Amino acid sequence: MIEQIDLKDIIAVAATLFFIMDPLGNIPTFQAILKNFETKQRVKIILRELIFALVILLVFLVAGTYILGFLGLTQPSLNIAGGILLFIIAIKMVFPSGENFKDKQYDDPYIVPLAIPLIAGPSTIAVLLLLSSSQPNRIFEWIIALLIAWILATVILVLSPFIMGFLGNRGLKAIERLMGMLLILIAIQMFLNGLSLYLKQHF
Repeated sequence: MIEQIDLKDIIAVAATLFFIMDPLGNIPTFQAILKNFETKQRVKIILRELIFALVILLVFLVAGTYILGFLGLTQPSLNIAGGILLFIIAIKMVFPSGENFKDKQYDDPYIVPLAIPLIAGPSTIAVLLLLSSSQPNRIFEWIIALLIAWILATVILVLSPFIMGFLGNRGLKAIERLMGMLLILIAIQMFLNGLSLYLKQHF
């Protein structure tokens, strides 16, 4: 029911998903990959890829419980694996080591790498699977949270030329590192939650 929706949890989940999608940190990569396209075509490609990413994420969110059941995965294992994966990605955000996809040339970046893995990456999918499997009765709230995070990411990436011009590379890197530090805390909490749940189930 509408009155039972927890706005605080929705905002918290939306913020987490937004941090994981890392649209601000992905601005230089998007710009580098799409540098040979005209402005209108660039916007169309970004919107197309973000829609692909949203569809993929919605599928994993809605079908999360069935996917875990089919694969025989447990809640603790998903928490622990998701925490480790998110921690690795967060560390790379704080201490970037390479250019990733920037140096590669794409005639048309169809789905890869913009939709997957830059937006609908493994850590984002892991968090959505965790949400849908742990609290399936709140799936509507998680869909709202995902849409909020997706809309914010879409707006930022569509306006990326202006944002990049305003903040510059240094500003974007500083923000990305800050987001990475917050994700490290979330990743550790996910890991500890999974470990605690595992110990309760087996001891």
